[in-house]
Amino acid sequence: MNEPFLILIPIFNDWQAVTLLLKQIDHTLSGNGLRAEVLLIDDASLMIPPVTLSQREYTALDRVDVLTLRRNLGHQRALAIGLAYVAQHRPGRTLAIMDGDGEDNPEDLPRLLARLKVESPPRIVFAERTRRGEGMTFRGFYHLYRIVHLILTGIPVRVGNFSIVPPRELERLAAVSELWNHYAAAVFKSGIPYVTVPTRRAKRLDGRSQMNLVSLVMHGLSAISVHGDIVGVRLFLGTLVILTAAFLSLLTVISLKVLSRSAISGWALITSGLSILLLLQGMTLSVLLVFFMLGSRSNAVFLPIRDYHYFVADLQPLFPRVPGTSRLEPAASHIESAS
Repeated sequence: MNEPFLILIPIFNDWQAVTLLLKQIDHTLSGNGLRAEVLLIDDASLMIPPVTLSQREYTALDRVDVLTLRRNLGHQRALAIGLAYVAQHRPGRTLAIMDGDGEDNPEDLPRLLARLKVESPPRIVFAERTRRGEGMTFRGFYHLYRIVHLILTGIPVRVGNFSIVPPRELERLAAVSELWNHYAAAVFKSGIPYVTVPTRRAKRLDGRSQMNLVSLVMHGLSAISVHGDIVGVRLFLGTLVILTAAFLSLLTVISLKVLSRSAISGWALITSGLSILLLLQGMTLSVLLVFFMLGSRSNAVFLPIRDYHYFVADLQPLFPRVPGTSRLEPAASHIESAS
């Protein structure tokens, strides 16, 4: 039997879905001769876990814990806290990252782990999304986001949180400040090596997604903001190219008016001039964005391995249950200190 690895799952109110997910994970791992422990990151949920979550008997899951945060931070920041916590308190463990709604298919875990074993040196293994199960509207906006992301950053987007992180790369991630905004983008930005394995996104196990249009846009902007310096430079170069073309167009219009007898509309000159003024303003804003992003590097930032403990409330074991403990009054001896 292989050594147990650790599965990290951020949760906000999706307790019913994660209860079904743990059952699926246990079934898959058991059938593949694998063992694991699970750490649920409770992002200050408004609902407490159901009693059935701790009463289930697992065969391949040795331990299920809930790390409760002091306040709601959002999915990506809760994940950052969880990664830093694991790096500090459970070092040396291979880590799997999954969403708690069931859309990350547990049947892909053995494939991702198998890919990790053949990588030398070990590197992060992402599940590449080759097919999504959302509606047409969502997929349309998602493809638009991918195009915008590629244009602004030069990096194609086909991965989410579902991944396997080897111990050495987890230590490096815990010191990446961009992790506070977006996990996958932080990996790309930091230069940590990674590979991808094609997967198909599964369906949500219970309830409806808590992501609306605003939160989806914010999620996309968070990923792009990690590459703010690259975005600024690309915008600057783009506006510079368009500005040069606009100047050449204006010179052509003026030359035609001076050197030929053809009548040139005054609107052509006015439109060309206004276009150049607008492009100059755009280039100025791009330059300011570049210097703002470069200057922000010297400012105090959130460092996961240093600051995560400010947001950790407690750690409560759900399985195996500890006699005499409850969800609201955990036994102090079973809470790992976060300070």
